[in-house]
Amino acid sequence: MSKTFILNQEANVGSNYINELRDINVQTDRARFRRNLERVGELLSYEISKTLEYKDIDVTTPLGVDHSRTIADELVVTTILRAGLPMYQGVLNVFDHADSGFIASYRSNSPGSDVEINMEYVASGNLDGKVVILADPMLATGKSLLLALEGLLKNGTPKHVHIMAAIASQPGVDYILENINVPSTLWLGAIDPELNSKSYIIPGLGDAGDLCFGEKI
Repeated sequence: MSKTFILNQEANVGSNYINELRDINVQTDRARFRRNLERVGELLSYEISKTLEYKDIDVTTPLGVDHSRTIADELVVTTILRAGLPMYQGVLNVFDHADSGFIASYRSNSPGSDVEINMEYVASGNLDGKVVILADPMLATGKSLLLALEGLLKNGTPKHVHIMAAIASQPGVDYILENINVPSTLWLGAIDPELNSKSYIIPGLGDAGDLCFGEKI
C-alpha cells in the first residue's frame, strides 16, 4: 500500500521554494527556478532518508573511533528528461553515492484526442532489491509517470519505489495510488486540486521544462 508525504502541509522553508516556483514574477529567472527545484529535491530526499535501512559502522578519526551508522540500502536515483534534471541533482546532492537512471518520454495530443504518452528510452542498471527514487517536477495525470516506472521495472524488481514531485494534482495522485503495483511512497511538495483540458495542473506553475531550459524547439 502506498503512502503520501506532502511537504507544504508542515511549517518549513519548503513553502518558500514552492511559492517562488509558482510566482510569475520570480519563475522567469531560470537559474533560480532550477535551484528551487533542486532545493525541493533536497528537502524531500532528507525526508526519504528517515525511512531507509541503516547499518552500524565504526569511523576512525585522528583521535579515536566513533561508533555510528550509515545507509545500508542500495539507491538508484532516476528522472524523466528534461524537466526532471534539477530535482535529480537535488536528490544526488543528498544521496551522493547512489546509482542513476534516465527516462526519455514526452506527451503529445491532437485537437479532439486524448493526451498520448511516448516513451523513447530507459537507461538504468539492475534494480533487484534496490531502493528507487523517481523524481519529476510535475505529477499531472500520473499516466506518464507510471509508464516510466513500467519501463524501469523491466530492469528488475526494486525493494521500494519513492516517487517525488514538486507539485502534483489530486487526480494524478489518485491515479497513482489506484494503479501502482509495487511497494511505494509519494513525496510531494504540494497537491493542487485539478487539471485543465490540456492536463496541466491548476494552479500549478506552467511548463517546468520550459521554465528550466527555455521553450522546446
